Amino acid sequence: VDKDALDEQVKERKIKEAVEKAEHERFAHDMKKNDKLMCLLEERQKNEIKNLNRALVEFQKNFQKPETRREFDLNDPQALKKDRPARVSDDDPRCTISGMQKFMGEDLNHNQRMKFQKEQIREWSLQQQKDLKNALADQKLADDLYDKFRVELDRKIMEEQRKEEESRRAVCTATKNFNRIQAAELDYKNELEKAQKIKDDMDEITCLLRGDFLSENPNQAIGPWGKHNVLVNRWKGMNQEQLLAIREFQKEQALEKLRVREQECQRDAEWDRQRLQAARTQLLWERHQQRQNQEQRRGLDVMNAVLSQEQKAK
Repeated sequence: VDKDALDEQVKERKIKEAVEKAEHERFAHDMKKNDKLMCLLEERQKNEIKNLNRALVEFQKNFQKPETRREFDLNDPQALKKDRPARVSDDDPRCTISGMQKFMGEDLNHNQRMKFQKEQIREWSLQQQKDLKNALADQKLADDLYDKFRVELDRKIMEEQRKEEESRRAVCTATKNFNRIQAAELDYKNELEKAQKIKDDMDEITCLLRGDFLSENPNQAIGPWGKHNVLVNRWKGMNQEQLLAIREFQKEQALEKLRVREQECQRDAEWDRQRLQAARTQLLWERHQQRQNQEQRRGLDVMNAVLSQEQKAK
């Protein structure tokens, strides 16, 4: 029980110390705030006094000048300098004959006239310098515009040349592809013809080996019902009529092969002629494009020369 009471007392003491510390801190904070407020008020008061003094000095300077007083003309140190001279100019009406203020040959406006002439000469010189500067600026602007125009024109020409190169390249690619396709078709056709020829030769050889050409006696195969009725088991060969028919058929085959070979030669010649015609057309088109490029370059040179002459004339 004594320990709990002691703990309670310690806690109460700590709470009281904390409350007192918070009160002291709040009081210190209020003191700092009041000090800062007093400093600001003092600074504001000093500024107001300074502004009032400055306003007073400005008022005295602007509205209470010595020359505004009634007795200032009696004590003005510049009175003689401010007074009107006896003679202002050659046309002064006060310069009468009896006053002896003007004599022949005098020129009181000499200094002013010389000053005006110098000022006029200076203005002319400045105007000439300004005109020269403007002329140089205009010349520079014209040169810049001409350079930009030339660069843009060269860029357009390069773009046209690039497009022409691309179209020529596309035409060449299409021609190569077409020639490649035609060559592949021709090779395929040749292969088919070669295979057909080998098959025909093998068929011919087989027919010769298995036919009646190698038989010994062609008449043995004639049956009792006529020569067209052939006994297969007795047939030994063909007669002269049949051989002549075979030879005629072989001649016809040879002629047919010669005709096919001639057609192939003619087809190959036609393909060669078409390729030469395509190459000649491509060459003529390239020469035409070169002539057009030369004419464009010649026209550009003439236009540049005309622009140069106009620029020089300006």
